[in-house]
Amino acid sequence: MALKKQDWKNYTIEFLSVFIAVISAFALNNWNDNRRDNNAEEKILAEILNGLEKDAEDVNVNIDGHKQGIKACQYWRNIVMDQEVKKDSLTRYYFMITRDLISIQNTSGYETLKSRGFELIKNDSLRSDIISLYEYDYQMLRKLEEEYPESQLHASYYENFNKSIAPNFEFDEEGNLIDIKLPLEITTADHKILLSNLWRIEVNRRFILAIYEQVQQNIDNLVTRINSELDN
Repeated sequence: MALKKQDWKNYTIEFLSVFIAVISAFALNNWNDNRRDNNAEEKILAEILNGLEKDAEDVNVNIDGHKQGIKACQYWRNIVMDQEVKKDSLTRYYFMITRDLISIQNTSGYETLKSRGFELIKNDSLRSDIISLYEYDYQMLRKLEEEYPESQLHASYYENFNKSIAPNFEFDEEGNLIDIKLPLEITTADHKILLSNLWRIEVNRRFILAIYEQVQQNIDNLVTRINSELDN
């Protein structure tokens, strides 16, 4: 009987040893998995952050482009209304009046996150903000700049604008635009069409500009949140 008790005691100790070893191995495996996930999360967030910094630069360039386009509308409206303008700004605002812009996004970090799974980002709110920026804000900018017909300013307005304005231009011997005859020699109908088109161009630019400024704020907020997450 004493031997059996001793055997039972040995079996119990052996079982506990195996149990503890299995649990320890499982815990170590989970720790390694969590460590790998944490490292992967940090790397992806760092890659997204790097892309956002470049995106912010592109957004700022396009914000300035639309602001210059609005100034061009005001410049040409003054010309059409026979008000004084600075002629040394003629070529710049002629170039800017119907200039289209494109929205460039650096999405490599986000695409990596998509392929790994969004759940890799543990912070639910941060994950939601990242998805919202790339799937909503960036897509909206791209569609506005490249697909929305009303925003295609060159295709929509350049031909009619140039047809009315260009006959009043003066060029040097090499064909460079150097001056414009004022007041404009245009018909009453062209006068009204020009003012109408300038109004529409400005309204469109102001609308797109408002979207860009909101996206700019969203990028800045997301950059702050990612930096905070990486510092923790």
